[in-house]
Formats: sequence, C-alpha cells, structure tokens
Amino acid sequence: MMDKLTVVELFAGAGGIALGMELAGLEPVLLNDFEKDCTATLKKNRPGWNVILGDVKDINFTGIKADVVTGGFPCQAFSYAGKKLGFDDTRGTLFHEFARAVKEIKPKLFLAENVAGLLSHDKGRTFATIMEVFRSLGYNVQYKVLNAVDYSVPQKRRRVIIIGTLPGINFEYPTRHSRIATLRDALQGVPPSAGTKYSEKRKKILELVPPGGSWVNLPVDIQKEFLGKSYYSGGGKRGMARRISWDEPCLTLTTSPSQKQTERCHPDETRPFTIREYARIQTFPDSWEFGGSTSSQYKQIGNAVPVKLAEALGKQIIKALSGEHVSQGQIQTALQASSYRAQISRPSP
Repeated sequence: MMDKLTVVELFAGAGGIALGMELAGLEPVLLNDFEKDCTATLKKNRPGWNVILGDVKDINFTGIKADVVTGGFPCQAFSYAGKKLGFDDTRGTLFHEFARAVKEIKPKLFLAENVAGLLSHDKGRTFATIMEVFRSLGYNVQYKVLNAVDYSVPQKRRRVIIIGTLPGINFEYPTRHSRIATLRDALQGVPPSAGTKYSEKRKKILELVPPGGSWVNLPVDIQKEFLGKSYYSGGGKRGMARRISWDEPCLTLTTSPSQKQTERCHPDETRPFTIREYARIQTFPDSWEFGGSTSSQYKQIGNAVPVKLAEALGKQIIKALSGEHVSQGQIQTALQASSYRAQISRPSP
C-alpha cells in the first residue's frame, strides 16, 4: 500500500483547497500565504500544519518533497520582451513563483486555480504563456472551466482548473453531481455570527425586492436613482439590488457582501449574509474559524475555493496518482473527516 499523498499549497488563503484536499485524503506538508489573517486562520484550525507566513519569493522549495502542488495564483500580465514566452518572461509575477515551486519540487501533479477570465486576459496571451511554461517544465497540461454548483456547492462560481501531470499519469476531471444544492440546503441551522449591515437608505430600497429579484423589480424612479449612470448602460446588471431566493444556488460570493454591483441579500431578512452564512455557501464547516476583523473574514471566505469543489478535485487526484486504490491512511483520513462532511452536506427539509 502506498503512503498518504502529500501536498504543498501556495496562496493558501483561508484553506478552501487545503481542507478539501484533506477531506479527500491528501496530507498538506507546507502552506504559504502573504496575509497574516489567512495564516492565522490556517493555524487556528490546524495547529499541526506547516504554515509559513511571508512572500513566496523568499521560500526555497529545493529539497521539499511533495506529490502535489496546488494554488490559485493572482492573474497578472507578463512581459513579452522575450520571443519564446517562457519561464524567464514571467519573472516578477506570482505565477512565476508558482511555476518555480513546480520546477523545484517536481511534483507528480499540480493544480492551479484561477478565475475563468484568465482565459481571455490580455487577449489570451497570458494564458498561452502559462500553458507554455508548464509544458516547458515537462508536464502534460490540461484545463477546464468548472462551476462549483455542479459539485454540491450551493453557489454559481466558475473557475478554470489547470492540471499538470508527469508523463504516464492520467487525470480526469470530476463528473458533475446529480443534484444542485440550494441556499435552503446551505443555511439550515446556521449558527449566529457577526455580519455587516446595510445603510438605512439601502435597506429601504432592498425591502422592495422579492426573493430571486433584483433592481428590475424596483419602481422606475428608484431604479434610476439607485443605478445612476449604470441605468443607461448595456448589460444585464442583475447582480445589483439582488436578493437571493431560498430555492436557488447563490450567485458568486465576492470579498464583501454588500457591494452595490454584486448584491447578495438574504432571502427573508433585508441584510447581507453573515460570516457563517458566507462560510456555509462556500461549504466550510461550522467548526472552521476565521481570523482577523469581520471585513477580513468576508474577504478570506469570498476569495476561497469552495471546500467541496476542492474535495471533488482531490478525490480525482488520488485516483490519478494511485489508480482506484486508496491507501489505509487515506481511508482513515476520510473517516476522520466525516464529521466535517456532515456539516456541509445537509438534505433539504
């Protein structure tokens, strides 16, 4: 039987990927993030994890052994001074540091996550460079845009998932789950927690919006006042003054629950979602605590990869690296994680 598969994660944030990988049966051996509140969150929940606070460029990965490297690097433009669009052309970017970690650790598989807009960033040149760099490091690379709502996450959230494998390793993306989770599933029995509030003016406007509705449900004079110049612009703008309904998945959570352009109002109460409601929608268990101020916690949760999406990917990673055979260590990890799954997989009432 093989030993438990190990993971190094960069840009670890609040631990969405790391927890999902742990639930799937993989073992994190190093996690890094530049934000102190993020690393405080990781250490609070997993004191035994090797969490490093600091700039990733200062970490020497040579000699670190891991089967898998994961991370969601921020999207940045590259220099096109060089003609080959290779590794050296990406210097000074966080993608370069992710690629450097892959180059120095030489994992069997890596997973890179990003917003779907990465595919069209700088007219597609950024993504072309990314794929070329990964291939130049000796990996077979594939990518797919996944929607978290297809993997038991009560939220529509599209992300591009890039997978690189050494020759001879076959990775298949997870198949879509048969049932779509709704906000009702997510928020059953959610514990009380801190949360931001609307101004009285915003609250009076949103009180006019029914569940599942948005600014289009407002009287025309209020639409014009609320939207301002946006009223006359093109596009759907359906995220504005948006109240989520109980029987639909939430729209993509952002780093703040009350941004005007991406409103996410509670179905019954005229208020933004609380911290624990935000976490439930991202499929974090109730026992997962977040460090920092309320605004920092919203930002950490809003930036995270949904735990259940990461878990689905982690299971496929195990299949790719060990065939269909899961080691006893991975089975034990899955059993220990069952209490967490129970908190984030609730049936409809």
